[in-house]
Amino acid sequence: MEGFPVSVPIQVRFRDLDALGHVNNAVYLTYFEVARAAYFQRLERDWVEKGHFILARAEVDFLKPILLEDPVEVGVRVVRIGRSSFDMEYLLLARGEEAARGKTVQVWLEGGRPAPLPPVIRGRIEALEGRSF
Repeated sequence: MEGFPVSVPIQVRFRDLDALGHVNNAVYLTYFEVARAAYFQRLERDWVEKGHFILARAEVDFLKPILLEDPVEVGVRVVRIGRSSFDMEYLLLARGEEAARGKTVQVWLEGGRPAPLPPVIRGRIEALEGRSF
């Protein structure tokens, strides 16, 4: 998926559907979470030794309904890095067409409080994205 360094296929499950046979709007955030987890796995596992991320904000623009038999793929990328937070963007494709776009804000915590993003994590994100922030 061009412009997104990490993308994952999604298996639509029957339990994802609403009464109209479309993927329920809340499930889109779960699909984004699957892509976000795949992104974090690419940063190596030792990045959570001192702290962890929390999700502080989530936005979704719903563009087209997704059906049970649709092939689905989600791409994710980091678009901004701040002092203790960073923004991720998502592109969700169904049948090869844009079905949703989204954005989340993650905050780095140490000892239960926001803390500066460790330089090693920033460096790994920049390496994965192929650019500096």
